[in-house]
Amino acid sequence: MKAAPEIQRRLLDLQAVDTRVQQIDHARRTLPQHAALEEASTRLQEASDEVVRVETMLSDIGREATRAEGDVQQVRDRAVRDQQKLEAGTGMTSRDLTALQGELESLARRQSELEDIELEVMERQEAAQERLTEAGAAKEEASAQVARITGERDAALAELDAERTKVLAPREELVAGVEEPLLALYDRLRENSGGLAAAELLHGRCGGCRLELNPVDLTAIEKAAPDEVVRCEECGRILVRTGADTAA
Repeated sequence: MKAAPEIQRRLLDLQAVDTRVQQIDHARRTLPQHAALEEASTRLQEASDEVVRVETMLSDIGREATRAEGDVQQVRDRAVRDQQKLEAGTGMTSRDLTALQGELESLARRQSELEDIELEVMERQEAAQERLTEAGAAKEEASAQVARITGERDAALAELDAERTKVLAPREELVAGVEEPLLALYDRLRENSGGLAAAELLHGRCGGCRLELNPVDLTAIEKAAPDEVVRCEECGRILVRTGADTAA
């Protein structure tokens, strides 16, 4: 393949643009904020799930508390009625009064048991409420962290995107100055060589694979016409001779 030396040197400028764009794209994908945001989002989801769990628990305990309170009140009301009957004593035999007194004692024991249950439920309700407060605070903190990291990520992406646009600005003009066959070779090599298709031959070393060329290959390159497109025998990349390619 033939191409004027100045056209071949243009490939180095094009490669510099493409390499920087590749670096920017890599930087966009590997921003530390991506991983940090994923972790923060996981914490936020966990905190949100905890809030839902505790709220459900509180709802269940609330029903228990209502039921326990109702049971205690029911026994209290029964005891009040029995006490009133006992105090009135109207139309009641001594046997009836004794039975009523026994029932009051039984109701007192039952009331004590139910009040213990009510107290235990209230303690669990209070503990669950504290847990909900903690979970809510954790959720707010995680939400704020997600918002902060999202802002940092978006700012970093915007900065990289702005640089990418700036770097790409001269590419169209550079491409327009390269013949189609050479450009096709460049694009093919760039796709198959990790993005690096053209490299400078500097002091007998390939700027792509960084290997020093053997004397036979160097001699062949030196004898090649200036418009001959030469390639590295090791990595296959286009070697651009710039005049600084004399072996050290």
